[in-house]
Amino acid sequence: MSDSITYCYPVPSVLHSAGASQQLMLAGYSEVEKVQARDFFQGTLEQPYITARCLITLSNVVKSNFTLTPAQASMMKDPIVTAGADKLRFEGFSHCAGVYARVDVLPGGHQGIFPANGTVNVDFNQPMINALGSVGRNAHLQLSVGAQEINLQSRPEEMITERKVPLPIKWIKGLTTVQLFLAAAECTHQFNKMQLRQLFQSIPSGNVKADYYLVKQGNKPVFTPAKSANAICIGGIHRLKLLEPLLPLADELRVFAHPDMQSTTWQLYFGSVRFNLTLSREAWRGFSGEGAALESLIADVPDHLVAAIDKYGYVNQEFNATLLAVKEHIPFEQVDQLTGRLAAMGLLGYDLDENSYFYRRLPFKLSRILSLNPRMKDAEQLLADDKVLIVADGEDRVEARVAGTGITHTVILEKDNARCTCTWYAKHQGQRGSCKHILAVKKKVYQDF
Repeated sequence: MSDSITYCYPVPSVLHSAGASQQLMLAGYSEVEKVQARDFFQGTLEQPYITARCLITLSNVVKSNFTLTPAQASMMKDPIVTAGADKLRFEGFSHCAGVYARVDVLPGGHQGIFPANGTVNVDFNQPMINALGSVGRNAHLQLSVGAQEINLQSRPEEMITERKVPLPIKWIKGLTTVQLFLAAAECTHQFNKMQLRQLFQSIPSGNVKADYYLVKQGNKPVFTPAKSANAICIGGIHRLKLLEPLLPLADELRVFAHPDMQSTTWQLYFGSVRFNLTLSREAWRGFSGEGAALESLIADVPDHLVAAIDKYGYVNQEFNATLLAVKEHIPFEQVDQLTGRLAAMGLLGYDLDENSYFYRRLPFKLSRILSLNPRMKDAEQLLADDKVLIVADGEDRVEARVAGTGITHTVILEKDNARCTCTWYAKHQGQRGSCKHILAVKKKVYQDF
């Protein structure tokens, strides 16, 4: 499989000026929508200056890279926008897939209509970004997401292309994984304007390879290389400098941490606009290889049920698992499996403040997304080849033998812990998701149960 896919926009995104009024028209693209002659949002932004700066910072995240060479990082990738439930959400990843960013324009942050709910890639070209930088504090900014009424497609088989954009596969994988980290995160700190500025002044200069920790010294938050009790661990702390342009404008900062410190989220608040920046454990370690979504794919959920819930989410644009279970008379365990599977397919994002998932229909073919989990495919092949043997199956402990190439691996499952004798487990100790042998054993145990 290629490391990237290529898509194209029929027209570029532009920002038009007409006197004191400006109109931002974001051109969208989706490879799953056959008919794209519609907009997803038309209206005005209530905080145009703040929103413009947030979108510029989002574009800086998408252009950034913390592992590859400058030549490899030179191609800009475009974010996606989800319109629905009276909200606009712009999402993007760094090229290395280790930094996730999202701009949420909430009710009160816009005045307009949503002709259609949906998700598209949006064209963030350099002239449009430059124009956003010129948006003043007293500007009046209209926004159109989709802008399909000005497309240049004269015949179904002929489309005039403005530009082609390569999108890395790991970017898509990261998007389907990071939501599971967000769902497990908990708010650990809330800082006001003065505190967040003090905190960011303690970021060391340069690209720091050592871990740093967020601690509070009295009422003053600081970053320090010294670990202490209840400290929040941040790898690749220099990545937080992406937020610096927004700090003078923010009212508040909330920090969310994964229980195992696998990610940290830094969320800035600007009235009805939020900016979310989520960092992977280390700068070199992107979300695309974490394997967090693999556990969600173990249970075999019927395709018709996944399709039905997909349709439910598309219509309602929100996903309340508890309400869904009660309303549709679906067992809670099965709804949890559905939630995990839909998130692993990229159809759910996660809102930390609302503590719930939101629906997004990715503008990529689901068949491609589901094919991006080679460890799960390898696990299924082990089962198909009858290479998994359960030798002990107790209430709290399962032991299995998994035949490999010239070697047999032992897998032990004990309550919430799992271990294997393979080199993958020895290297990662479960911190990058389960190995194919553990996945195969879990899947077999689940099927037999």
